[in-house]
Amino acid sequence: MIAIIDYGVGNLYSLSSSLKYLGLESVVTGKAQDLENADRIILPGVGAFGDAIGKFRGTGLVPVLDTQVAAGKPLLGICLGMQLLFDKSYEYGKFEGLGYIHGDICPLLDDFAASGLKLKVPHMGWNSLNISRPEHPLMKNTKQGDFVYFVHSFYAKNCEDAVVATADYGISVPGVVGRENVCGCQFHPEKSGKMGLLILKAFSQM
Repeated sequence: MIAIIDYGVGNLYSLSSSLKYLGLESVVTGKAQDLENADRIILPGVGAFGDAIGKFRGTGLVPVLDTQVAAGKPLLGICLGMQLLFDKSYEYGKFEGLGYIHGDICPLLDDFAASGLKLKVPHMGWNSLNISRPEHPLMKNTKQGDFVYFVHSFYAKNCEDAVVATADYGISVPGVVGRENVCGCQFHPEKSGKMGLLILKAFSQM
């Protein structure tokens, strides 16, 4: 069973519907016992980092998730949920993340300006993946150049050791990250058609 964490910030219906389509049992939950009983956990998220991490800490579930991750239970962060896995974010301030993956969440606009790029933010729409770690279990059904759907204005930096796949949007944007039993997708697999479903299926087999 896959537990989808409900902390008031996330696209829960689309995600649970995608898992149901795959024939996977899931529960949308804010209960510690469900996280403890689940085989795998998904941390979704949309919106701003500071608001999301505040709401998540307010649930009291962070120590529970820490324990489950330390025990080796597979965890998948999606979009903002992926960003929460990192050490800190510089989205409208400085905020501490969960620290499961080392690195920082930084604004695309700053690096575009530094590179003289004039690209739209958010990075929104379909983009292809360049897979640097094809052996990662989340990539078992994915090949070079497969397209997935992104919507984000901030991205992960200083996390080279964790990068599994990137997307090119003027600069190299980590699209998939992984460290031991923790992994994340900057894109939305639940909005990425067949390819997104295959990634969710791969997670269910980790």
